[in-house]
Amino acid sequence: MKKILLIVFALMALLVASAGAAAYWVASSVNMQTEHSHAAEYIKIDKGSTPRQIINQLSAAGIIADPTAASIYLRFVGDSSKLQAGEFQFPSPISAAQVFKLLEKGQEQTIKLTIPEGFTRFDIAKRMLEKLPHDNSLNESALIDLMNDTSMIKDIAPTASNLEGYLYPTTYNVPRDAKPQEVVKMMVEQFRKFWKPEWAARAASMNRTPHQIVTIASLIETETGVESERPIVAGVINNRLIRNIPLGIDQTNVYIAKMLGRWDGVINKSDLEVDSPYNTRIKVGLPPGPISSVTESSIKAALNPDVNNYLFYVRNVDLNDGSHWFYSSAADFEKGKVKYQLWLEQQRKEMRANQANTQ
Repeated sequence: MKKILLIVFALMALLVASAGAAAYWVASSVNMQTEHSHAAEYIKIDKGSTPRQIINQLSAAGIIADPTAASIYLRFVGDSSKLQAGEFQFPSPISAAQVFKLLEKGQEQTIKLTIPEGFTRFDIAKRMLEKLPHDNSLNESALIDLMNDTSMIKDIAPTASNLEGYLYPTTYNVPRDAKPQEVVKMMVEQFRKFWKPEWAARAASMNRTPHQIVTIASLIETETGVESERPIVAGVINNRLIRNIPLGIDQTNVYIAKMLGRWDGVINKSDLEVDSPYNTRIKVGLPPGPISSVTESSIKAALNPDVNNYLFYVRNVDLNDGSHWFYSSAADFEKGKVKYQLWLEQQRKEMRANQANTQ
């Protein structure tokens, strides 16, 4: 009897040890991080797929390293009834346990598309190409052509030649299967959501059209990111328009370079001298349309410009927070500009020095 008991205990100990070893193997396997080459892709899990089919599919893709351990884990630890169908992105590296959590949670079938304030339609086209799925037939030129359809804004801006200024800057949750024209429509609809009918009446009281107000707002948007300054900049623009002084806003020259497909990040002499109705360096009055996307803040500033005598402004290098100094006289402005140019040259020297040190 003693021998039998010893044999039984030995067998039980062996079984416990084996179970422990098996449990350790399963736990180690499903928590092991696995590198794979599909992180940028969406993997489709079909409806009606069994847990075994899902595991085999992801194992074949190299996302699950050990399908046997994964199956055991899912059967005894996980909950296969919670696994969802759909299209999933699996980061690399990832463990099988993390894969199951993603499959249980499900994933939104949308892509986040962020359009920053002040983006032009050319910038938006680039961003759409970067973020949205597409085939090789889609390019920037085709996307920009879509933004030439002004039918959605005819009631607000009947003279607009494109959708510049009417593509609202914000973050969009775009369905993965959305067509480019649907994304463009989404941006215009967002603009229309915040555009208020009374703004058209306010524009009329200023002897301006809504399109001119959006154009002024786009100039303000590109000139300052400091919200409290926007009505002041609007006042400067208003003062120059009244006095028939060219606005002298360099961002219009940047916009021209983007339209011509030659923007390289630097305003060149040729950009300042180009004969274009958008060139506010040499043309008096407003450009023919907006030069960027606009926010509600800039539109309100355009509708309610500060009453002041300022005609000039330059970056405040003392604060260096994006704010500006404002001037009524050209002489004072020149002093501020000299200070700014000295500061700018110092910044460039430091940048060159930093680049040299990193080489």
